[in-house]
Amino acid sequence: MSTVLIVDDSPTVRELLSEQLKRSGFSVVEAVDGEEAIEKIKANVPDLVVTDIVMPRKNGYELCRWIKNDAQAKHVPVVMCTSKSEEFDVYWGMKQGADAYITKPYHPPDLLDAVKRLLRDAKKG
Repeated sequence: MSTVLIVDDSPTVRELLSEQLKRSGFSVVEAVDGEEAIEKIKANVPDLVVTDIVMPRKNGYELCRWIKNDAQAKHVPVVMCTSKSEEFDVYWGMKQGADAYITKPYHPPDLLDAVKRLLRDAKKG
């Protein structure tokens, strides 16, 4: 079973994402911001990370950069799921190393498709 780390400062968003992923057979770990996410990744590297961008302490861009530069976690796909929907935001997110960028409000099947596709591609790689 694949483990997905959800990083979002909104308890509602974490709960919605968590339920959606659990129903699809994923194991889910949650973090409230980038700092907590890094602690959890250091303890147990997940198979994929879904992160918001705007969060206290360490934002999603900083978290993504940390993941992509960490020897243990650099292979982990990162999905940015955020309300920041300007073209520049998407460009900047991908430049930080994000593997997918989904804007809120999102269509749940789209997020699930991205997660499944990235996990499948990661297993091939």
